[in-house]
Amino acid sequence: MNPTEEHIVTAALSGGSEISTEVLATLAEIGEEVNASLDLDEVLARAAALIKRHIDYEIFGVLMIDGDGSYLRHRFAIGYPRELAESLRIPMGQGITGTAAATGHSVRVSDTSKDPRYINAIESVRSELAVPLIVRGKCVGVLDIQSRHLDYFTRDQQNILTLLGSRLAIAIENARLFEKVKAQADTLLLLSEVGRETSAILDLEELLRRAAEQTKRVIDYQILSIMLYDQEQKVFRHRVDVKHGQSVQGRLRATTSEGIVGAAATLKEPVLVPDVTVDPRYVMVNPETRSELAIPMMHQGKVIGVLDLESPIPNYFTEDHVQTLSILAANLAVSLENARLYEQLAKEEARLERDLQAAKRIQGALLRPVPTEDYGVDIAARYLSAREVCGDLYDFLRYGPQQLGIALGDVSGKGTAAALYGAVAIGIMRSLAPQKLQPAEMLKQMNQLVGERRIEGRFMTACFATWQKGRQKLRVANAGQSQPLLYKDHRCGKIELTGFPLGIYEDVAYDEWGVTLEGGNILIFHSDGITETANSEGQFFGTTRLRELIEKHHDLPSAELADNILSEVDWFSRSAPLSDDRTLVVMKVR
Repeated sequence: MNPTEEHIVTAALSGGSEISTEVLATLAEIGEEVNASLDLDEVLARAAALIKRHIDYEIFGVLMIDGDGSYLRHRFAIGYPRELAESLRIPMGQGITGTAAATGHSVRVSDTSKDPRYINAIESVRSELAVPLIVRGKCVGVLDIQSRHLDYFTRDQQNILTLLGSRLAIAIENARLFEKVKAQADTLLLLSEVGRETSAILDLEELLRRAAEQTKRVIDYQILSIMLYDQEQKVFRHRVDVKHGQSVQGRLRATTSEGIVGAAATLKEPVLVPDVTVDPRYVMVNPETRSELAIPMMHQGKVIGVLDLESPIPNYFTEDHVQTLSILAANLAVSLENARLYEQLAKEEARLERDLQAAKRIQGALLRPVPTEDYGVDIAARYLSAREVCGDLYDFLRYGPQQLGIALGDVSGKGTAAALYGAVAIGIMRSLAPQKLQPAEMLKQMNQLVGERRIEGRFMTACFATWQKGRQKLRVANAGQSQPLLYKDHRCGKIELTGFPLGIYEDVAYDEWGVTLEGGNILIFHSDGITETANSEGQFFGTTRLRELIEKHHDLPSAELADNILSEVDWFSRSAPLSDDRTLVVMKVR
């Protein structure tokens, strides 16, 4: 028996009252029953049934101190109209129950019609007995029973109910603590789930929409706004506004110092306003609002937005809400920043893609088509880029109706930088075309001009040849490019020419080789992207396979032969993504 119970029993005995063995047994039973469960509703239902055995009440209620401790509200009720039990708020110190809670003593009223403290909630009630529920000297609620009969409850029943109430108070407090801990655990699990879901969303608008929905799972708000900070305009822009479950158009913007939102942003901490009508910082947007909670969303010490909730009920938001929403806002801030960065990156990638497509079109325009004039040869040119733009190049220089210059080059590296470097090289080559330079001299002068525009880490390999129609004379020079192949006399072999790449050393001389060709002979310029294509076993396509392929299909027109070579290389690599540009120029003598 706890001290409170001992005091009650002592007082009862000294007053001549007898506490029956049955009552004491019930006291022990109620202790066992109510302590057998940590479900508060179950505890209160069991208590109501046990008390009913000894006191035949008509109306039963357990009211708990709520809000900021200023009023009582029903946690469990029997005999009350449901709407009344849910809506009734009894101020501390008022009514029979409010008096019991405020004084810490039980109150027994024989005739409610003659007691000025009585709040006439149910017209037929005539007697009432209210017992405070006290734990460690603090009132946590009131146990209240009522009857429609006058002078219904006795002093003995008052003592009995007080004894039972002392046991019930401890059970209620244990159940409430368990309920609170369980609610906190459920909230943390929910926050974790919400955090995982929002962190996976990278679309900003979708994230904001889901954030409003997920916040509703955490707290049953009536009005919500999510505002994001506009760094350029120095204002908060409303991105999401929800009112009673419906998306609405709220204010378009708010300054950083305006209203409750501005206060939260300025202080960089949550601002809880129990009653907006008495807070001078409040700026009315929704006339029905009575309480507001604004939580700043922080990322790396900076406010990137504010999560703002409003309610038409005063004192609606609690410190538990503040703690829960602060965790949610922190997670949301990280997700918003990730989504913002992703959106920024997506825009940048889209811009880059547009630029690359434009560069691809420009590069395509720079690569001249195969000459249509009759030079006595059938020519085909092909290139496949490993990226949007190609680091390989080819060109045809018309030296007149009888002589044609043919070039193929490969710039070190890939992508845009290589393509730009190649465009410069093409420009230099074309600027030299009027001089009708032969291969060795062309490469020498190109090397000098490219060297004058030297870019660290960049160089270019190239093959250049001239073809004279009348004499059927081919001249070739090589500046570090894959050695050209020549099909002649029923076999395909390398033209054994080497040389330094362009743009590395100054004053370099190049060897030149000449040969007279006849109908059916084939010259192939190719980049190393063809011979160095690898299969899944790590084997290279190689020059040998290329030579054998040309020998096998030497009777094909140049275009078909070029396409056949590229098709075989693709089959060899099992259509794997290109690791290097593939470029071909095929010239077949008619």
